[in-house]
Amino acid sequence: MKVKPHILVIDDEPQILRALRTILEAKRFQVSIAATGEQGLAFAASEQPDVIILDLGLPDIDGVEVCARLREWSQVPVIVLSVRDEEKDKVLALDEGADDYLVKPFGIGELLARIRVALRHSAQLHGSPEPVVRGGDLEIDLARRVVRKKGKEVKLTATEFNLLAYLASNAGRVLTHRNLLEKVWGPEYTDNVEYLRVFMSQLRRKLEQDPRHPRFLLSDPGVGYRFSSDD
Repeated sequence: MKVKPHILVIDDEPQILRALRTILEAKRFQVSIAATGEQGLAFAASEQPDVIILDLGLPDIDGVEVCARLREWSQVPVIVLSVRDEEKDKVLALDEGADDYLVKPFGIGELLARIRVALRHSAQLHGSPEPVVRGGDLEIDLARRVVRKKGKEVKLTATEFNLLAYLASNAGRVLTHRNLLEKVWGPEYTDNVEYLRVFMSQLRRKLEQDPRHPRFLLSDPGVGYRFSSDD
């Protein structure tokens, strides 16, 4: 029998907890709930959920700290749900290890889509990452460092490929400017956001049908970029 994916919701609003439990259980998820950060951390350790949905405004410790403490020992995907909609709050949460960020009020359809992406990441944590990432007519062979569009190889520079590969291997996740610059270029480049924009523009020109309206290399203005593999 197939095991239901397990989702832990950490939020101090009773109505949100009730609503999410009802909705997620109807979608055949196993759901645990916690009303404080400390309780959530304890449940995360004891129950080892597949995905955590985390509010930032908790009564005991801030959700960003919860995320940072989780990342000391776990790579479980974390989706932040918060009323905080400023760029600095999103960047801080993502830099501390959150995988995604949704602002309240949110659409249920969008949340379920983000959960599906997070579950793919969770599955990868228990196995080997896919060596080939596909999205529409785009194919990225991470092992062979080859990119094909409509079956034809696209020539990329080493840095362009490294940037694309990091985005693609984290498909669906919002990666902050700082995170991308540090992983692809090194810690001394973390303030060179314009440098990153130039390379993203180059990748879009080579890979997107319409670089002005990208399908795969998406922006979260002021925060970062993500690779969308959804058709």
